Amino acid sequence: MTAIVSLPIRSWDQPISSADQALALEALESGNVVLLPQLPFVVREDERTLLKSTVIQGIKNVSLTPANGTFKGSKGTEAEQRQLQSMMTRFAMSTKTLTTNLLGHYEDSLQQARTSFRPVEISGRASSWRKDDTRLHVDNFPSSPTSGKRILRVFSNVNPQNQPRVWRLGDQFEAVAQRYLASLPKPLWGASTVMNALGITKSPRSAYDHYMLRLHDHMKADQEYQTQPSHQEHRFASGTTWMVFTDQVPHAAMSGKFVLEQTFLLPVEHMQHPAQAPLRVLERLTGRTLA
Repeated sequence: MTAIVSLPIRSWDQPISSADQALALEALESGNVVLLPQLPFVVREDERTLLKSTVIQGIKNVSLTPANGTFKGSKGTEAEQRQLQSMMTRFAMSTKTLTTNLLGHYEDSLQQARTSFRPVEISGRASSWRKDDTRLHVDNFPSSPTSGKRILRVFSNVNPQNQPRVWRLGDQFEAVAQRYLASLPKPLWGASTVMNALGITKSPRSAYDHYMLRLHDHMKADQEYQTQPSHQEHRFASGTTWMVFTDQVPHAAMSGKFVLEQTFLLPVEHMQHPAQAPLRVLERLTGRTLA
């Protein structure tokens, strides 16, 4: 069962005790959620109009790549888009500082990836079953293979109407892998090279990525699994922040809107407990090297 571990952090740049650092690291790598209930990402007064403007109207996701400033998905006036990009850049910088202070064991090995803003209500949204994130799943990227790198995500609920972001949380990763592994098709020889050559993927898809994508799909397609009563619901209040390895923890976003999200990638060898990584779990269960 996934646990929610709360820490008393009130500032994005505050020094964090070694005890709290150790607690956060152990919780995350063990497949739990670290909740920071006293750490809001404060939307400035001049930014609050963005939460009502056409710059985000009807848009499921706005994305920013901090490394090069690439900004996609918004509309509205040029001034509004600049303002939204500035807010998301500030969130990216805040999460970078937070993870540096809280997850000191990782030092410079955490790689900051995409920043996202999800302004639209997820409940009731039309979607194919494969893209329906209200179904429990673990994360992997179809076009951007990770080759086993961990996917750490930091979320902040900035809902101006104090609406919570409601999640469901599932079993530990190994239990899920054992449930589905025998039914997952093996990678086809040469398919990874062909997909990369055709531009379907940005790099060759490893066997690990293949299995994780199939696991993602099997979980979402399995209605019996989706409705198991053992899954737990958690309501992340507006003004709170939380982080989790989303490649490891089965999760589903059931309702809510106006959520900021920062993705980090972490090489498995820089974990404190590499054996707990999905890559190592799948390698142990399959008896083969996957990346």
